[in-house]
Amino acid sequence: MDRRVFLAAGASSVLAPRISRAQAMKPLKIGVMNDMSGPYADHQGVGSVLCAQLAVQDFAAQAGVPVEIISADHQNKADVGLGIARRWYDGEGVDVILDVPNSAVALAISGLAREKNKVLIGSGAGSSVLTGPQCSPNFIHWTYDTWSLGHSLGRAVTLEGGKTWFFITADYAFGLDLEKNAAEAVVAAGGKVLGAARHPINTADFSSFLLQAQASGADIIALANAGDDTSNALKQASEFGIPKKQRLAGLILNVTNVPAIGIKTIQDVKIVVSFYWDLNDGTRGVSRRYQARHPRKWMPNDQQAGNYSAVQHMIRTVAQTKSAADGKAFVDAMKAIPTDDVIFGKGSIRADGRKLHPTYLLSGKKPEESTDLWDCYKPVRTIPVEEAWRPMSEGGCPYIKV
Repeated sequence: MDRRVFLAAGASSVLAPRISRAQAMKPLKIGVMNDMSGPYADHQGVGSVLCAQLAVQDFAAQAGVPVEIISADHQNKADVGLGIARRWYDGEGVDVILDVPNSAVALAISGLAREKNKVLIGSGAGSSVLTGPQCSPNFIHWTYDTWSLGHSLGRAVTLEGGKTWFFITADYAFGLDLEKNAAEAVVAAGGKVLGAARHPINTADFSSFLLQAQASGADIIALANAGDDTSNALKQASEFGIPKKQRLAGLILNVTNVPAIGIKTIQDVKIVVSFYWDLNDGTRGVSRRYQARHPRKWMPNDQQAGNYSAVQHMIRTVAQTKSAADGKAFVDAMKAIPTDDVIFGKGSIRADGRKLHPTYLLSGKKPEESTDLWDCYKPVRTIPVEEAWRPMSEGGCPYIKV
């Protein structure tokens, strides 16, 4: 089922008369695809669409670029996502598919985008193979990836004294890649991986997996999953009393997990993100506007906010190219223009499609440090670009010669 918004809920009829350039230009048509009803719905879902809409409202008129946004629920099924993508590309004139959490879905659509010479931009997709062995000249990995999260957090927590690790992992491309990357960093930092338990996506009962982790005696129980799976695992770990004897590491824990698990559960837990709503005046400004429009008045996480950044850059690019019809040429043009926005600051897009910007190591606040539900993390350090992302020479992207 599609949820459609044309220039952010009908604004085209207001903007078009004011933009003479835009009247002669085919609208840039963006399809925001994600999980609207399952375990990632709170963590992408309507929030990703809202961020895309905000960017259209902020930048389309002044750039003279008409933009149409539609959205759909891929239900975390690769065949469903591929069917929607094919319909969008072939029959509905979609130029760019955006967001696509669930790496299995993203990998399927990436192949189709290359075949059709369209564009795929992953803000919610995580697997680092998307800019490695499965890279494509029609794909940009915008917000984060499993190499960045796994290596940054694995190294930081191991150097803090967490020498032995056990993983509870979502059993599909994203979770397996996240576990692999974190494990590499743990071993490189002098730690040891004692084992792993794999679970299907959208698991309600984590007791058997947590008991395996508890029995391992590992210093760190690392959750290589996301969304509601992470929230459920953390809540049940707390009920079992696990944090009293072992530390928990949420490899993709984020601000949108907090309403389900509470501030107390995340205190002193380290996370790595590309964006946090309370970093500076710019991030606070966009986030407060987002919160005012969100159905439950939530703050955005980095993957949702990444859609704002990506749409802004697309608008900037179309203002120069006048068209996104040739997908590879449009991606090349996006790569040639430096990125700069309030979400990530100044950055760039590498030849293999990896969007580059600093990331941040944050620590969960104690309840007494927090002023409200969303005042939940504090910065520990900024991770510079050269440390935050896998070197292109190590990615194995087949169309890049390094």
